[in-house]
Amino acid sequence: MARMAPAPPVGRAAPSAVRVPPAYGFTLVEVMVVILILGLLAALVVPNVVERGDQAREQVARTNVMTIATAVKGYRAEAGRLPANLAALTEKDAAGRRPLEELPQDPWGNDYRLLECEGEPGWEVRSAGPDGHEGTDDDISNRRAP
Repeated sequence: MARMAPAPPVGRAAPSAVRVPPAYGFTLVEVMVVILILGLLAALVVPNVVERGDQAREQVARTNVMTIATAVKGYRAEAGRLPANLAALTEKDAAGRRPLEELPQDPWGNDYRLLECEGEPGWEVRSAGPDGHEGTDDDISNRRAP
């Protein structure tokens, strides 16, 4: 007959019955791979997001220029002349109306300008654009197609 191992003392488990809990968590390599993947995704996404912001600011400026130009047309139709400046568009007329509630600045913090020029209609509303300098290719005007 084979010999049997003695029974463990009461209240203690036999050595073969002790269970080691499985190790939870991530290894350093797994964490580094995830960080690398997130970095690659950020490198692909961030330039597109920044470019969209520039396009959005240009679209806001185009919309504002067209809105101000419409207010100038209305003012000219009622008064028979151009306003002295764009601030005049925010003043109440004889009927208590104003063409514009407020005169916004362009998205780059510059004032819109009303300029007299050649050709029809003889004036234009202009934003200096992203570079802030008038007369450059990035200017936004109601007379120029986008």
